[in-house]
Amino acid sequence: MSHRGKPDAAPLRPAARTRRRGGPGALWVVIVLFASSGLIRIGETAGQALAVSGAPPAVAPLACTPPTDAGAFLAALRIREAAVTERAARLESRAQAIALAQAQLDLKLAELIAAEDRLAATLAIADGATEADLARLVTLYENMKPKDAAALFAEMAPEFAAGFLSRMRPDAAALVLAGLEPKAAYTVSVLIAGRNASAPVE
Repeated sequence: MSHRGKPDAAPLRPAARTRRRGGPGALWVVIVLFASSGLIRIGETAGQALAVSGAPPAVAPLACTPPTDAGAFLAALRIREAAVTERAARLESRAQAIALAQAQLDLKLAELIAAEDRLAATLAIADGATEADLARLVTLYENMKPKDAAALFAEMAPEFAAGFLSRMRPDAAALVLAGLEPKAAYTVSVLIAGRNASAPVE
């Protein structure tokens, strides 16, 4: 009883120890519950993710038909190719027609040249014959008597008579002019002078 003034501390120690032991245990229970709940939620989320990721993605089917633009382009190319082929055929046909016409033209030209050559030869023969005939007539008139030749020249046209007299020898032509009437002789002389005037001097 010597400690009357001091409270008895021995009964208080077990109670204090009991409160200290009970407090941390409840806290660990709460932590374990929270952790378990979190693990469960994580497992569910992972399972859903694995389920979603495991499903094959939807793939759109590939189009086997060509696009409309490509088909229209090919059709336009075929139309253009047909047009070019047709145009080439027309050009080839036209070229053949031109070649045929050119060949016919060359043939006609050759025929015309040959005909011209034949005509020139005929005219040369005719001119030669005419010249020969005129030369014979001139010789005949020169050998005629001047009186007889003058009577014959008086019946000719002045131009015709002037042509023969211009070919005759001057002495024979003078005798024929002397036998003509003065008016006829003058007209023939003027015609002969006109022909000689147009001839070159040198």
